[in-house]
Amino acid sequence: MTPVGTEPELADRVLGGWLGRIAGNMLGKPVEQGDLWTRDRIDDYLRQTSALPLTDYIPAPPPGGGAIDLRPEWRQCVRGRIHGSCRDDDVDYAILGLDLLETHGFGFSTEQVGDLWLLRLPYLQTFTAERAAYRNLASGLKPPLTATYDNPYQEWIGALIRADIYGWTSPGAPRRAAALARRDAVLSHTGNGVYGAMWAAALISAAFTAPTVRRALDEALAVVPASSRLARTVRRVVALHETRMPWEDTLTTVAEETAGLGWIHTVPNAAVLTAGLLYGDGDFTRTIALTVRGGLDTDSNGATAGSVAGVLTGAEAIGGQWKDPLEDTVRSAVFGFDGVRISELAERTLRLAQAEA
Repeated sequence: MTPVGTEPELADRVLGGWLGRIAGNMLGKPVEQGDLWTRDRIDDYLRQTSALPLTDYIPAPPPGGGAIDLRPEWRQCVRGRIHGSCRDDDVDYAILGLDLLETHGFGFSTEQVGDLWLLRLPYLQTFTAERAAYRNLASGLKPPLTATYDNPYQEWIGALIRADIYGWTSPGAPRRAAALARRDAVLSHTGNGVYGAMWAAALISAAFTAPTVRRALDEALAVVPASSRLARTVRRVVALHETRMPWEDTLTTVAEETAGLGWIHTVPNAAVLTAGLLYGDGDFTRTIALTVRGGLDTDSNGATAGSVAGVLTGAEAIGGQWKDPLEDTVRSAVFGFDGVRISELAERTLRLAQAEA
């Protein structure tokens, strides 16, 4: 494990990861429907509401237009209306992962992940691959069959959004983070769905010690098969960025190359996320803004980009426009955690990270 600095620095980076995940999730939530909210439509909406460049949460729709197409929860997650975080699975799974590690330790089994879902997570707050796996668990199936039986979503983004806790608790140890994320992911995913979780966990872990976003991306790529479509797509975005191609053109190019995979598939979302991180270049606001403006699964991508950027910068460097409306409070469907303080989640995560240091 690479040294990550002093205890206060580590604490600030872990808190930055939690705050970044929650703020990025909230930023993307109003426009989370990739087949409807395309990049062009998101930017059109931001122009209509005088919010380009995007430097704060998405504004409420102007009177008489636009609200019907936003997510139903928009009133609780647009600029000026946020009082604590909205409930969302992108945050629920980070909380559930924390509970998993506190309950079972770092030697947890995939079966224990499933047991905790059944105990702590309401069925109707699961979606796509997670709902298929939950149903399979309730029917008595065991991993890895829970991931493959009657589950057409095996390579979608669900396992990736569960990976943050493994990065936060493995600072500077991307291979360890990836191994933990894999053990969780195989409950519900296969192939690129699993690789996405491993990549995200390693990326967050590497962000604690990497000098640049690019270096963190390189370290994260090293934990997944180089021939996988996920790795090839991430490398493609990196290569286009190196040519100084504009952000918009990079996303257009990669969207054409990943056409047909769907807006919740891991691979095109990893491309949007990679572009947001590279073109954001370590700036928290620019990173989450570009990632959400990239479209597809906006709240999930915003959350992961925010987590990486928050770890890179630390909580102190995250602007008040993102932190203050959260009021240090999380709404959660995870049994026993609704209303928990963000600062408490970060403190508990820090204890786990230090226990393994």
